[in-house]
Amino acid sequence: MKKLLLWIAGIIAALCIAVACIWGGEIATVRSVSPVGGNKYLYQMEYKAAYDLDDLVSKDVNSNAALLDYVISRIGKGIPIKMKSAQVADENGEMATFNCTSFQVENADGGGYFYGRNYDYFKNPTMVTVSRPKKGYASIAVSDMSHFGYSLETLPTSLGKKLSCLASIYAPVDGMNEKGLCTSIMALPKQAARQDTERHDVGTTVIMRLWLDKCATVDEALSLLSTVDVCHDAAVGSGYHYMVADASGDCAVVEFDKEDGWKTLVVRKNPGENSMLVTNHLLSEKYYTTVPDPSVGNPHSKSWWRYETAGSFIAGKGGVLTREEASECLSMVHWKDLVWENGTVEDTQFSNVYDQKALTLDLRNWNDYDTPVHFAL
Repeated sequence: MKKLLLWIAGIIAALCIAVACIWGGEIATVRSVSPVGGNKYLYQMEYKAAYDLDDLVSKDVNSNAALLDYVISRIGKGIPIKMKSAQVADENGEMATFNCTSFQVENADGGGYFYGRNYDYFKNPTMVTVSRPKKGYASIAVSDMSHFGYSLETLPTSLGKKLSCLASIYAPVDGMNEKGLCTSIMALPKQAARQDTERHDVGTTVIMRLWLDKCATVDEALSLLSTVDVCHDAAVGSGYHYMVADASGDCAVVEFDKEDGWKTLVVRKNPGENSMLVTNHLLSEKYYTTVPDPSVGNPHSKSWWRYETAGSFIAGKGGVLTREEASECLSMVHWKDLVWENGTVEDTQFSNVYDQKALTLDLRNWNDYDTPVHFAL
């Protein structure tokens, strides 16, 4: 009997060692998931599992479904697991478009630059992910947790329910890396770019993860962009443009030409200016207009009004803002109870001010502009 017990104990120990070897990083990552300040709708996580962006790019993952399949295969390592997105398209197969404001301004407090960003969507839980990859820059990124299966009713309250949080590494909607490079995404209705050349495909949020992990400057980000095809998921019904800004003050908005094979269009910050701003309409010279036009942006979310309002505030400060003023600017153009045609209600899910010199993030969740949550890289 004693030999049998020792044999069973040995088998269990061997299994534990095998599990630790195979899923050690994933287990450590999942265990790090925790609510921030007791807020059950705001979470933080340190990503300790291995991931390989070069492998992901080589797979030509060009849709949300394909990305989910890839994540499952990476996490499961051959064992089938379940994971889904909580985002649901409407009866026309489209999703309500999230609407955002992003800007870079000079830091009046102590040099460097602030990167501000409102993420206007629905009241979903939010994840702040810190990653320190072996091959790449450390970063702090923020995700809408509905992108990988969570909602106000479905939260990571147990070890098993935290498993889907592992997908956050591939789904940033904004972030900053250790070099001070920041990026964010803004929606453009019915403008899902589907670049189609001999280059490998990358999905909507994967391009931002590539920038965060691999790029220190705007020039490097644009150079990397030229090596891949960006493919937005046409099934979602929305396209996107991106802002990318570095610690030196260089800044650019990346867009795609809807009339010419989705070729990349880049709008650079004007030389000598301290700031740059983007909302939810195209800025490229070919399409730019000061009159709200649904063919180039989102009038429903008052993209042009937000652009003018935030732009006037920033210009009035000469493009040089304090941290408090950057937050004030975001609060001027945030959303609360914006009702869509299908009856859904949009709010500003979170509002971020990144310090590109100090490498910090002040996040305000659900329009709570009086209670910033501080993170440091």
